[in-house]
Order: sequence, then structure tokens, then C-alpha cells
Amino acid sequence: MRTPGQPTFYLRQLGCPKNVVDGENMAEILRQRGYVEVDDPKQADTLIVNTCGFIKAAEEESLQALRTLGTDKRKSQKLIAAGCLAQRWGDRLGAAVPGVDGLLGAMRWSEIDRLLDAVRSGIRPTWIGPEEIALAPPRVARGPSAYLKIADGCDHTCAFCAIPLIKGKHRSKPIEMIVREARQLVARGVREIVLVSQDSSGYGKDFGLRDGLATMLDRLVEEVPDVPWIRVMYVYPGTITDRLVETFARHPRIVKYVDMPLQHADRDALARMRRPRQDPLDVIRRFREAMPDIAMRSTFIVGFPGETEEEFGRLLAFFGEAQLDRVGVFQYSPEDGTLAAKMDQQVSTRVKERRYRRAMETLQAISIERNAQQIGRTLDVLVEGVVENPSETGFAVVGRTYRDAPEIDGMVFVRQHSEPGTIVPVRITEAMAYDLVGEVAAA
Repeated sequence: MRTPGQPTFYLRQLGCPKNVVDGENMAEILRQRGYVEVDDPKQADTLIVNTCGFIKAAEEESLQALRTLGTDKRKSQKLIAAGCLAQRWGDRLGAAVPGVDGLLGAMRWSEIDRLLDAVRSGIRPTWIGPEEIALAPPRVARGPSAYLKIADGCDHTCAFCAIPLIKGKHRSKPIEMIVREARQLVARGVREIVLVSQDSSGYGKDFGLRDGLATMLDRLVEEVPDVPWIRVMYVYPGTITDRLVETFARHPRIVKYVDMPLQHADRDALARMRRPRQDPLDVIRRFREAMPDIAMRSTFIVGFPGETEEEFGRLLAFFGEAQLDRVGVFQYSPEDGTLAAKMDQQVSTRVKERRYRRAMETLQAISIERNAQQIGRTLDVLVEGVVENPSETGFAVVGRTYRDAPEIDGMVFVRQHSEPGTIVPVRITEAMAYDLVGEVAAA
């Protein structure tokens, strides 16, 4: 309940799960300072857009959100551009969007309260450094799953990627800090912790750790025993070790799911991308030999500069061989400051769109087949919410199995009611292209 005189803020979240974590942390810092979060920007004293600057489409979405709020805001309202686009553009973002009162880069989210103090004193600050890992405050649980960022930045030099320009060098969060944040999330009712970073398998290398991710997972499983599911996102294919695979296989509470962005399957295309050129099928085989039921997720880029029809054909053939469970495909987008943006042989928009459609058609057929293989199985489902109009849809609740990460993968629609936040056994009865249908299994 808001009391008279309490300051209010509105937060618009954009971008990836790593950015969402930073936004949630900023919101919690402000709540601890006495601010009240509101859902209606018209009711807020401060408007914050947590921007994304990863690709052109994300930049445009961020700019549009800022411009809309900047145009509509009252004179007394303050507009803050935070996050990756603020980090990348700096004062150029303020010049591009009239009405921005302050800029807070992704590296300095922990100073949101101080920045607002500066804005209220009449200063128009641009804070985009230094590079540091800040202790996250206890966050409000917004559902049974929560993201936990284990590192920030990236040391790889992929030709297409602007992340190192935005986030800087890879910086791991100390294990003790990760354990503390995980315990806080569990105390707030979280049932699944999703570990995220730009390069999760590189965790701890800046501390001198070999197999740092495996070491951290062992500690997390041991020291946070009350979280049923631990999920790891964004492992880099060139740094997968036998110990990491064994760690995934050994711990039942680490869900049997790996998200490993491969980006392409043709060796020449991978070389131009400056990506690992080892056989991606070999990495997939290692995981599946250790865990036959593991769900494999990856992402790919079509239309990278110089991509020929033969290279694209080899990518399609790889899809058939790999039989990945979950796949995201993106059309290449040239990003300022990256090597690929300066390359010759840029692929036309028309060709990129055609290749994207062909890739998605191929992958949808594979997804239908992979999902159909789940019919008859009984899988644990983390219930996330109640379905609206159950009498019309025939479904009571919706949730996810270990095979699906929050927000980006499929869902399971369950006919019987279970409380959100519970994990229940569900027998799968129907399969669609990306989602499943089931009923609670008899005890």
C-alpha cells in the first residue's frame, strides 16, 4: 500500500534474461529506498526503460519505448534510459531521444538509486562504467522460476556479436555470492533457478578456475538443497569439458537440459563467424551418451555474410542429423563496431527471409516428431499458472517440464488443477509443434 508522498517508479523491461535480472535488481533497490512500483506510467514519478542493444531490432524497440514515454511524460516526471543500449550509446542515446533525464549503463545497475538522487538534484548524469560485479539485493519472486546471473561480459570475438563492446570482459560472480542469491530466491518460494550469463561454461576462468562451472554447480547443489530444479543456459561449445558433462549427469537436481548456441554447422561459415570449428555433432553426442533423455537447445544465424546456398544446405542437413529438441533461428543483423558489419558479400534481406522460412519449416517438422515421442511418458511438470476459461479450453493449469526453459520454449497444458509452484507428475497425452498436453498421473 502506497502512503502519501512515497515516490513511485515504472519499469519497462526489454531484452534477454540477463537484462531482466538487472532490471529486477534495480526495482528491488528502489523498493528498499521507499519507492513504490506502479504498472501505469502515468502514475509514476520516475520512468525507467531497461534497454537492449544486442541487434538492430532490439535497438529500435528500445528507442520506440523511450520516445513514447518521453513524448507522453509530464514535466515533473523523470525518464531514465538504463541497460545495454545506454551502455553502448552513452550520450548519443540522450541526443536521440528528447526527454531523457539520465542514462545508466548495464555495468552500473546497482547505482540506480544514486542516479535518481542526482537527477532530482538537477543533474543529467551519464553513468556507463566501471566494469564491476555488484551484489544483488534479495529480489521479489515473480513466479516459481527465477534467473540468477553468474557472470557478465564476454571474452570471445565472434564476428557478428556486439556483446563484448557493450558488456566488456568476462567477469564471474564469486561462488559465495551466487549461493547467497540462490538461497534468497528459494526463501521467496522459487522452485527453479535458471543460471544465465553471456558465457556460462567460461564461469570462473577469470578466477583461475579450470572447470569453474562444474565446481560452482557442485557447490550450488550441496549448499542450496531446497531448490528442486537448477537450469544452466548459454554454454559455449568450444569449452565443454568431460567434467562438465559428468556434473550435469551426476546431479538429479540439475535438469537434463543444455542450451548451447552453435550459430552454424558449416566449417567455412563458422570460420568467418570466428566460432569454434569442431564438429558440433560430437559435442551433442557427448551429452546424449551421458544423458540419453537430455533436451538439447541451440540457436543459429542464417544469412551471415558470405553464406552460400551450399553452406545453408549443410545447415539444413545438420538439423536432420542433430535432431535438436529446441532451436531458435535469427536472420543476421549487421551491428555497428563488429567485424561482420564490414564484411563483403552481405546477404540480401530477401535471401535471409527465404532461408529463415526454410529453416523454420525444417525445424518445426523435427519439433513435432520430437514432441510426439513424449506421448505416453510421465514427466514432472512445474506448474506456472492457471489457465483462463478452463471450461472452454479443457485445461486447468499450464507449466513446463525439464525439457523447456522459461519464456523461450514450450509449455504443458494440464487438464486437472494443481497449485502454481508445485511440481506434479503428468502423463503426456497429446503433442503439438511446440507444446504438450497431459493429465496428472495417478499416485
